[in-house]
Amino acid sequence: MTVRVVLADDQPLVRSGLRVIMADHPDLVVVGEAATGAEAVQLVRDVSPDVVVMDIRMPGMDGIEATRLITTGPATTRVVVLTTFDEDDHVYGALRAGASGFVVKDMALDDILAAIRVVAAGDALIAPGVTRRLIADFAGRPGAAPERSPRPVEGITEREREVLTLVGRGRSNTEIAEDLFIAVATAKAHVSRLFTKLGARDRVQLVITAYEMGLVTPPR
Repeated sequence: MTVRVVLADDQPLVRSGLRVIMADHPDLVVVGEAATGAEAVQLVRDVSPDVVVMDIRMPGMDGIEATRLITTGPATTRVVVLTTFDEDDHVYGALRAGASGFVVKDMALDDILAAIRVVAAGDALIAPGVTRRLIADFAGRPGAAPERSPRPVEGITEREREVLTLVGRGRSNTEIAEDLFIAVATAKAHVSRLFTKLGARDRVQLVITAYEMGLVTPPR
């Protein structure tokens, strides 16, 4: 499968570097570049890429608003946020806006390319350690939702609630199966039903739901 990619970053060197690297990978094709969020939104409308690699801090419309417009529009384009995680306090906002994951600018280049492929394939890039940090980051900000007791999630079974809690803690399907003493295929089926019942695009949105429902609390 060829993955058609738009690069959205206000730094030409970042875009140029990613384009050069992807040129050596026939399955990744750059079909456009944008220096602002508005340009990224227009490019998606014009060329319908599979994935946008989206910086957050750009002049004019930022990456969060661009992500929201792209993921709520008619296109099936998915967004990978490109960020400096330790400095950027907007990662949660980007994921809440509909991004399917994020890569850090100082990651190994092979890992960034792998993330693009993962998201293009319909999954989300969200490692257990990342999940914990995202929740802690969001919860620690002024105005974040206060800690609360878990409450029922309408329309899902008790087992699905358990699975949702584990997804919120960053567990993979294999780890969920081990924790609940069920088959991996069964765990995967539960996660798939959660996507449908909760209207979630991917595991990132399930993690957000688990936090907002009080099923997962920030690490101490």
